[in-house]
This record gives sequence, C-alpha cells and structure tokens, in this order.
Amino acid sequence: MLDMSTIFKIAVVGIVMIILEKVLNSGGKSEYAVISNLAGVIIILMLVISLISKLFNSVQTLFYF
Repeated sequence: MLDMSTIFKIAVVGIVMIILEKVLNSGGKSEYAVISNLAGVIIILMLVISLISKLFNSVQTLFYF
C-alpha cells in the first residue's frame, strides 16, 4: 500500500523542482525552468499512476467473485 517513502519521494521531487525553478529564473533561463517543471510533474505523475493502478487492482479483486 501507500507507505511513507512514496510520500517523501513526491515531496523531495517537489522541493527540488521549486529550488531549480528559482535558480533558473534568477539566472534568466525561464525556458529551462518551465522544462524542468514539466519533467518534475511527469516524474510525480509516473509515481501516482503506479499507485492508482495498484488501487484499481485491489478494488477489482475485492469485487471479483
């Protein structure tokens, strides 16, 4: 199920995204900041999609007779 390591992974990716965006924006590289934000969102979505897949499999086995 959902353990604390997954929550920490999502939090770390979010913190790294914020720091990277601030550094890139202050350096005048806003295009790279947007690309790094998109990469971070994709990483988080991959983590969440695997969890949602496990949830649907659990619900399916619950109602499977």
